[in-house]
Amino acid sequence: MPRLALPDFLQLPEDLPILDARAPTEFAQGHIPGAVSFPLFSDEERARIGTTYKQINQERAVLLGLDLFGPKMSQMVKQAQKIAPGRAVRLHCWRGGMRSGAVQWLLELAGFRVELLDKGYKDYRRWALAQFTESRPLRVLGGLTGSGKTDVLQQLAARGEATLDLEGVAHHKGSAFGSIGQPAQPTQEQFENDLALLVAALPPTLPAWVEDESRTIGGVHIPPPLFTQLQEAPLVVLEIPRAVRVRKLAEEYGRHDAGALATAVLRIRKRLGGLATKEALAAIGDDDMEKMVSLVLDYYDKTYSYGLEGRKFTRVVSDTCDPVVNAELVLAATKLM
Repeated sequence: MPRLALPDFLQLPEDLPILDARAPTEFAQGHIPGAVSFPLFSDEERARIGTTYKQINQERAVLLGLDLFGPKMSQMVKQAQKIAPGRAVRLHCWRGGMRSGAVQWLLELAGFRVELLDKGYKDYRRWALAQFTESRPLRVLGGLTGSGKTDVLQQLAARGEATLDLEGVAHHKGSAFGSIGQPAQPTQEQFENDLALLVAALPPTLPAWVEDESRTIGGVHIPPPLFTQLQEAPLVVLEIPRAVRVRKLAEEYGRHDAGALATAVLRIRKRLGGLATKEALAAIGDDDMEKMVSLVLDYYDKTYSYGLEGRKFTRVVSDTCDPVVNAELVLAATKLM
């Protein structure tokens, strides 16, 4: 069977769907970004075949697989026709073995053009993790909570600057409040898979802007080699007056459910202390978002300021959270670095 190396596989047109022939649990744990789950076997069936292979022999396991495969052939072809009306797909399993081979045979028999990934998803994982070890020119944008760093990052992207939105990939804004209004976070494996594609697409010689982050963003962590690069990259810190930041955050959080805000406050109650927690919860109940934000910022400002100790950085002072203004200031500051 003709097989494609990973770079050639990924560079094929996006209108060629990627079919992942692994079991649903494998797919849920992590998959190539944009792939569609197209399992040859269910999780239970895969387990039965594995048990047969270990306890009896390979021949019996193959025969069991064929018994399970036969009745679902017609339905799989119909499903593939819905996914790819043009009858052309990309396909892979874990290692490019029997599962993808069987599905390729079936789909080609039904008139599909099938591009098979050599060495399967395992090769993609190897490639994805390798992306974080490559040295890349980076610039880190920092600032206290509420400085509008994400907005500035988006404005830099609009101006043609290379950017990497870690929080966007993680579906989390980093703080105890970071999950509010966000989709469910990906698994660690999927976070790495999605991030690797974006990192690989960065220009190799031009610096890319990345928001200053801690090691973890909600429930996922930045791959250690990439985090090391972020810590060593030039750092530009926005300095926005506290009152301006409080107003910005109060406006943003005021759009969200009071119950979700209270839950977020309770996550950091040990760090806030009993009195501040009680006052913050009362402020939420009174719809006094500025007071709630001010109480919480006492903790986050101290935490971030502590994290800056020992790091060299360039200050960018502004009296506004306007991302257009601050993006201009940030770019002007980098010319002097």
